[in-house]
Amino acid sequence: MTQLSVNVNKIALLRNARGHDEPNVIDFISAAIRRGAEGITVHPRPDERHITRTDVAKISDFIALHPKVEFNIEGNPTAEFMDLVLAAKPDQCTLVPDVPEQLTSDHGWDVAANEALLKDVIKQLSKAGIRSSLFLDPEPQHIPLVKKLGADRIELYTESYAAHFGLESEDTIWQTYADTAAAAQAAGLGVNAGHDLNLQNLGRFLEIPDILEVSIGHALVVECLYQGMDAVISRYLAITGN
Repeated sequence: MTQLSVNVNKIALLRNARGHDEPNVIDFISAAIRRGAEGITVHPRPDERHITRTDVAKISDFIALHPKVEFNIEGNPTAEFMDLVLAAKPDQCTLVPDVPEQLTSDHGWDVAANEALLKDVIKQLSKAGIRSSLFLDPEPQHIPLVKKLGADRIELYTESYAAHFGLESEDTIWQTYADTAAAAQAAGLGVNAGHDLNLQNLGRFLEIPDILEVSIGHALVVECLYQGMDAVISRYLAITGN
């Protein structure tokens, strides 16, 4: 069974477009939880173009009322971001190497080049009782150092898999993810996945054993617009084995 974590950034982006509070992020989260979502993910950015600092605090308080639902905050571990995370105390913090001007996350960590930073941040998260996850490309060579740094999990950045889905190259690309997941699991690390996963490609990806969590936002929100939330969440839960 794989946990479905719903990323609500796009709901906040839509709200911010009009300067009001519709759609309300907490209302959407509540609706997702009622339909069976087991996690909520946010990726606050410095310009607050979607999820804001105030949102993070409100979501943290709301999810505390739902002890079976996990809260995952992802982002670049700047000092400001870490202050936000340590105050919110989510179940998990996914560390992502993006910069403020990026439209969306587009690569995993060069772990060796950022070893000192990641070691310090992971230590802070561990001390606070927050599970750590590193956003990684499907490159098994990073795994020994990730383990050494003390991370709890990795999140496989799945854009490349999604881009090759349905093409002749799909099997080759899928295998790189499977190999990376296997290396991580052999090292005692949990494996999550996210980015450009959707109702069409998720089932094939989850042929990789023991993926603990998938974080899905953009595609899920778009699919809800066409199919309705009941149908979309139900279909994701069926795919993830819930």
